[in-house]
Amino acid sequence: MSAFKYEALNDAGKTVHGLVEADNAKAARALVRGQGLVPLAVTAVAMVEAAGGRSMMPRGRRAFTNSGLTVWTRQLAGLVSSGLPLERALTALSDEAEEPRQRELIAHLRSEVNAGSPFARALSTAPREFDDVYRAVVAAGEASGALGPVLDRLANDLEERQALRAKLIGAMLYPAIVSLIAVVIVTFLVSYVVPQVASVFANGKHALPGLTVAMLAISGFVRHWGLLVVLLLAAGVGGLLLALRKPAFRERFDAGILTVPLVGRLSRGYNAARFAGTLAMLASAGVPILKALQAAAETLGNHAMRADAMDALVQVREGAPLASALAGKKRFPGLLAMFARLGEQTGQLPVMLDRAARQLGSEVQRRALAVATLLEPLLIVAMGGVVMLIVLAVLLPIIQLNTWVK
Repeated sequence: MSAFKYEALNDAGKTVHGLVEADNAKAARALVRGQGLVPLAVTAVAMVEAAGGRSMMPRGRRAFTNSGLTVWTRQLAGLVSSGLPLERALTALSDEAEEPRQRELIAHLRSEVNAGSPFARALSTAPREFDDVYRAVVAAGEASGALGPVLDRLANDLEERQALRAKLIGAMLYPAIVSLIAVVIVTFLVSYVVPQVASVFANGKHALPGLTVAMLAISGFVRHWGLLVVLLLAAGVGGLLLALRKPAFRERFDAGILTVPLVGRLSRGYNAARFAGTLAMLASAGVPILKALQAAAETLGNHAMRADAMDALVQVREGAPLASALAGKKRFPGLLAMFARLGEQTGQLPVMLDRAARQLGSEVQRRALAVATLLEPLLIVAMGGVVMLIVLAVLLPIIQLNTWVK
C-alpha cells in the first residue's frame, strides 16, 4: 500500500485535506468518497529514489528537524511502551502531526508497517530522516521485543547529543558575533573615517605623525585592494570546500585540526564523547559489537578519528579486545580506552562506555565555556585597542596643529 494525499469537499462545501492509504489512486478516491467527501484531487505522496536502493523519502527539505525528531521519538516510545500497537501509535502521531511533510512521512511508515515490513526496514526507506544508528537501534529493539524502552533510550541519546551541541554553539556564539562586529566597525573606520579626517591635513607643509601615516597606508590598501582580498578569501574557502570532498585530503585536514591548540582538544573530546555514547547505546540495545562499532564510527565528524575507529573495528574483528584496539589510537582520549577495559573486565561494557561519554561530554563543555569566558574580555580589549589606535591616528594631527598654532 502507498500513501495518497487528497483534496476534497465536505457536506458544507469547504475544502479539506488529508491522507489515505490505498493500493492505487482509484482505491484512494473510493476511500475518500467513503468518508462522505467529494474528491477533487488525489495524488501519491511525492517520493524519490535513493542511491543504492529504493527510498520513499519525501522530496525537498527534511520532514523532521533534529529537535523535532527527538520529540517524535519520545512520543512514539511513550505510546509503544503503554502497550499500543505500533500501527496504531503511528496512526495517532500522523493525526497529531502539524506539518504536512511529517504527516506524509508517518503515513508512509504506517503503510509500510501495515504491509508487513519491520519498522526498521520502513525507516530505511527514508534514510535522510533516520540515519544508520537510528535504524540499527530500532532493529535491535524489534528483535529483542523491547521496542518501547529502546526508543526511549534513543530519545535520551538524541537529547543529550543536541544539548552538548547547543552548549558548544552557545559558548562560541558570543565571541563570533563580537569578532564580526569588530571587523565591520574597524573596516568602516579605516576605509571611510580616517581618510576623511586625515585628508584635511594631507596638504599641509608639516609631516603627519607616524601613526597617522601608517593608518592612511592601511586605509589606502583596504580601499584599493580590500575587495580583491575578500574575493581571494572567498575563492580560497571555495577551493578548500571542494578539496574536502576528497577523502584523502579530508582525512589529512581533520588530522591537522586535531593538532591545533584548544580547537583540537575540543574536537577530539566532542567526537570521542559522541562515539562512546553511540557505541554504548547500540551495545545496550543488543546490537552486535562489530555492527555497533561500524555504526558508531560513521557518526564521527572528524574523518581522521573515523579512520582510527574503522581500524579498531578491523582489530576487534580479528579477535583483539576493544580496549586494546582503542588504546593504540592516540587520537582517542585515553579515558575512553580505560573505561572500555573496565567494562570488558566487569562485563558491563555499555554502562562503562556511557560513563565515558558523559565524562568526556562534561569535559568538552567545561573547556568550551572556559575558552568562551576567556575570549570575551580579550576580544573586547582587542577591539578597544584597535579603535583607540584609529582615534589616535585622527587626533594626533589635530594636537600637532594646535602646537604649531601656539
